[in-house]
Amino acid sequence: MVRWLRYQHDGESGFGQLDGQSITVFEGNMFGEPVSSGQTIPLDAVTLDLPCRPSKLIALWNNFHAMAEKQGLDRPQSPLFFIKPPNTYRASGQDVVIPDGVGRLLFEGELGIVVGKAGRDLTAETAASHIFGYTCLNDVTALDILKADQSFAQWTRSKGLDGFGPFGPVIATELDSDALTVRVRVNGRERQSYPLADMIFKPAEVVAMVSQGMTLEPGDLVACGTSNGAGPIPKGATVEVEIEGIGVLANRFA
Repeated sequence: MVRWLRYQHDGESGFGQLDGQSITVFEGNMFGEPVSSGQTIPLDAVTLDLPCRPSKLIALWNNFHAMAEKQGLDRPQSPLFFIKPPNTYRASGQDVVIPDGVGRLLFEGELGIVVGKAGRDLTAETAASHIFGYTCLNDVTALDILKADQSFAQWTRSKGLDGFGPFGPVIATELDSDALTVRVRVNGRERQSYPLADMIFKPAEVVAMVSQGMTLEPGDLVACGTSNGAGPIPKGATVEVEIEGIGVLANRFA
């Protein structure tokens, strides 16, 4: 397993591989053929940046058997998804400023799939080679906005506000998603815990299906959806999303 990250150090942007508390610096393109510079930087000497900059964040709904059963939802024939715009992105450690008047916020801890090379109309077999790695993601929702109009569920607006799509802290490669668990803590108290083995559509299937007619670019992010246990974010709270092998995505909601 390799854990890739991006960082800010002495006013410069960079990326590299995390090894314990040290970063091995790389040059070039993370999704191309990056080359080690031979330099290392202590992790505590940098500020974490987004581990990649997706052209789009595709987020799934109703992709876990347990949640579908609890909410009385039918198994979808293909992934149900919406897209979160780039203004939602925040790195681990960055604050999310809650806009005035948005009402109740909901956290949804999720596994994020990071695409490593461009592709369209992929099969499940070919899609696997397009997966670069995985990251943690918090799909934040403004519930009152989502349900404000009976004639139209406002998925984009309620999930597309500034900072409502934090992800990170790293991109981890060579993980078996079926062996992992998503855990979410709010102010240190565990609020969500569910196995990724319960996914209806597995990562390669997800990437293949969402690529039908839609080109996926290197660095694009696909959120696998959440399961039971998603809950409220009080103002001033710190929300942590943890997945083994990836680490902890932590953001304060101010």
